[in-house]
Amino acid sequence: MRDGGDDGWGQVRSRAAGPVADLNFGDLLDEVAAAVPARPAIRYGELTRTWAELDQRGNRLARVLLAAGLATNSKVAFYLRNTPAYVELFAACAKARLVHANVNYRYVGHELYHILDNADAEAVVYDADFAPQVAALRERLPKVRLYLEVDAAGQPANAFAGDFEAACAVGDASRLPIERSGGDLYFMYTGGTTGYPKAVMWEHRERIAAIGMTDAPNAAENARRAAANTTPVVALPACPLMHSTGFTTMLSTLTEGGCVVLVQSASFDARLCLEAIVRHRVTRLAIVGDAFSVPLLAFLRDHGDAYDLGGVQVISSAGVMWSEQCKRELLEFFPNALLADSLGSSEGSRLGASSLRRGQSARTAAFQLGPDVKIFTEDFREVLPGSGEAGMIAKAGALPLGYYKDDAGTAKTFPVVDGVRYSMAGDWCRVEADGTMILLGRGNNCINTGGEKVYPEEVEEALKTCATIADAAVVGVPDARWGQVVVALVRLGAGTALDEQVLRTHLTERIARYKHPRRYVVTDTDFRHDNGKLNYRLARSLVDRHGADAGA
Repeated sequence: MRDGGDDGWGQVRSRAAGPVADLNFGDLLDEVAAAVPARPAIRYGELTRTWAELDQRGNRLARVLLAAGLATNSKVAFYLRNTPAYVELFAACAKARLVHANVNYRYVGHELYHILDNADAEAVVYDADFAPQVAALRERLPKVRLYLEVDAAGQPANAFAGDFEAACAVGDASRLPIERSGGDLYFMYTGGTTGYPKAVMWEHRERIAAIGMTDAPNAAENARRAAANTTPVVALPACPLMHSTGFTTMLSTLTEGGCVVLVQSASFDARLCLEAIVRHRVTRLAIVGDAFSVPLLAFLRDHGDAYDLGGVQVISSAGVMWSEQCKRELLEFFPNALLADSLGSSEGSRLGASSLRRGQSARTAAFQLGPDVKIFTEDFREVLPGSGEAGMIAKAGALPLGYYKDDAGTAKTFPVVDGVRYSMAGDWCRVEADGTMILLGRGNNCINTGGEKVYPEEVEEALKTCATIADAAVVGVPDARWGQVVVALVRLGAGTALDEQVLRTHLTERIARYKHPRRYVVTDTDFRHDNGKLNYRLARSLVDRHGADAGA
């Protein structure tokens, strides 16, 4: 049963696994740079930064941040797209013991203000095209000590901001005389289906252990291993660094002494992505499920012969459904790649994993349980494999402290069961007799229709296997008889029309009848975030708007 001793701020540190090494990203970056100074660390179009240059620029930038009055645990807001500035700023923050706070660059107005205010940001580093939004909020952000503008054309657009490039290029580049701790923090703001995003607080040592970056006990040993790697990782995070999948790809690549390749595009561009893969000899590609696979495949079908993609060894995805159909077709163009499908969240990594190579088979949304993972019912009873019972995925081991400024949310998401602290972000699944975990979806999106539970992701994936459906989002709409009914918001493929009878026949072969949508709403609006995940708030508003229009 649940232990009532957790105060909601992670004070109960019990775990199924043993203690983790007291590692810090700042120390790791220092040592790797010393071990492989001439090796490329960042590639961005024509620009290459070596590890020595990343080290020196990070040290200078760290001193600028500290000189502005920031101190250990001060928060730095990253209001940035995928550019070298993101990597350099993280290096500076890790070195100076400052806290990374990611900002969704799609946010405006009060959404943007919420992040900057909730984080208690003392520095805001932003791309030049975001200058108007920053200027509009400045008077409401009295805690901010320093603004830095990236890629300013001569002078920053805001007179109150400093020039990011000058902060990196001028000053003392020597190693900072700072003793760091594995308990230093970074934030990862995660968006919910309701309300405003919350900051997940990760200690450096816990995050390093959680995503399995290394098993070496200290930074020097890690650096020696990185230097000994004669074929270093060259990774391209196609997804935004402001989200956990892209950010984690960046972190793991740097910790291994590899090179982070970034694409010069404000949004995902399949052609530019493929050109960067070939040009920079990328070995690992990080995407987000079908949201990136579909446009990538659409381009490759017409132009695939122009690109030699045989050097890509791993294509990884995390956080969303990745259909078997897309996986199989990708392997036709990436013949030597291992497709690594990972189940995780900002609150906990390595919940489950699925891999696929050319010639193999893998079911959509089927995973092998990760280490220190159990499945519990809502009353914390463990679900037995093969029982057919649905339960919530619970991850022990290396975990975040919890949510910043949200004790209630922390207590709910990180319960202690039989003396062990778990992360339970709300992902529901079934476990088959052989231990295979079948993902059902996020519990807070679950639809209760006539007493039956319907998980939107399961219906969405079934819909997307129909040739006429380009994308789908499923929501529950209140109903006087059933409590809720299933409604599907769909984007259609080019030149196709909605035929509900065809869809009913198609779905009957895949899911139970009670899971079928009672109504379809067709839209041309893209209802996904930049990271490929569904924007359920937007999807619901589109469904609600359609209902209002229909009733007018």
